[in-house]
Amino acid sequence: MALFIVSSRFTLKQKERLKSRKAIEVLFREGKRLTRGPVRVLYRSSETAGLRLGVTVSSRLFPHATDRNRVKRLLRECWRLQKNPLREQLQNKGTGLDVFLLYTDKKLPDYETLYPLTGQIISFLNESANG
Repeated sequence: MALFIVSSRFTLKQKERLKSRKAIEVLFREGKRLTRGPVRVLYRSSETAGLRLGVTVSSRLFPHATDRNRVKRLLRECWRLQKNPLREQLQNKGTGLDVFLLYTDKKLPDYETLYPLTGQIISFLNESANG
């Protein structure tokens, strides 16, 4: 029997998910916007320390829930694997960041497309958090 050790570095814990309706409304109202390919990003520095993420896909673009869930799962997975540099920088500064990803394309994406795109988004957020 093999024993797998799961590193806590690559998790997306409950406290890292943006679920508060109030926080999401403030983010949509006051947040900055960025578009990278088929992903629109809303981001805003938050009062709480840490990095929180929300993901959504329009039911108009994907009428089947299984397709929407697949896109959201792919986006969260790509984010989870690449978020650490941004998270560590925010921890060092003692600040927080709320991020919301909206998928806007009509085609189902694949992992190979979303992974580098998410990396670009994270590196942009990392640079904007620096300056």
